[in-house]
Amino acid sequence: MRRVTVRRDDVTISALAGGSGPPVVLLHGLAGSAAELVPTATGLLDAYTVVVPDQRGHGHSTRRPADVSRDAYVADVVAVLDALTGPAAGPAVLVGQSMGAHTAMLAAARHPDRVRGLVMLEGGVGGDDGDYPSRLGAWFASWPVPFPSREAAVAFLGGRSLARVWAADLEERADGYWPRFDAAVMTAAIRGVADVARWDEWATVRAPALLVRGAGGTGPPDEVERMLRLRPGTGHVVVPDAGHDVHLDQPAAWLTVLRGFLDTLG
Repeated sequence: MRRVTVRRDDVTISALAGGSGPPVVLLHGLAGSAAELVPTATGLLDAYTVVVPDQRGHGHSTRRPADVSRDAYVADVVAVLDALTGPAAGPAVLVGQSMGAHTAMLAAARHPDRVRGLVMLEGGVGGDDGDYPSRLGAWFASWPVPFPSREAAVAFLGGRSLARVWAADLEERADGYWPRFDAAVMTAAIRGVADVARWDEWATVRAPALLVRGAGGTGPPDEVERMLRLRPGTGHVVVPDAGHDVHLDQPAAWLTVLRGFLDTLG
């Protein structure tokens, strides 16, 4: 895959792109980057044009964007589609994990002519009765950066699959290893997801959709059940032995599920 850039307004969106065929856009979750979805993308390159953006505030994209609203993230998806796939390629399948799934859902609801399929991996409609954006922000701010080594980062972050991926993607500077995001930006970005439960948008998605969860994931079961009731015909798969990061915990099983859904779309 090659790294390309899309410039819009006051931000630069960096993305990995490759393959040929119908377009598929993969959207990472909060504090992640395109790097963690490279194994997924690699498994699709034989049949699809795959685009994996670093969402604004993440990865190699603009680190401190002035606008981290949900509208801005959705507009970035459209800009990436315009720049990297083009109208001749036809509508895309949007695949998102966690916050990326929320972005994909809103894009599918607001731009039905651009989206022919939607996959939400450990993602929902948003909304929150507590204040998890502040708790997440405090955790990100607690990281003892710079880390002296990637191994030290893996140990601090818990040693699981996500820790290893995040550590591998740290930015190496003269004084050590730094995350490719700012804690304050992450807090503001996820607050847009938590502020409002987007049930109306979910109900208006026209494209075929699939909800994928890890057996040990974080999605509330009652939210999943309501999503399925609101859109009869929506697919639902639970991946065993996986948590919130299904694509990293069980990459082969995840890819099988995703390819199966893509095959049903033709």
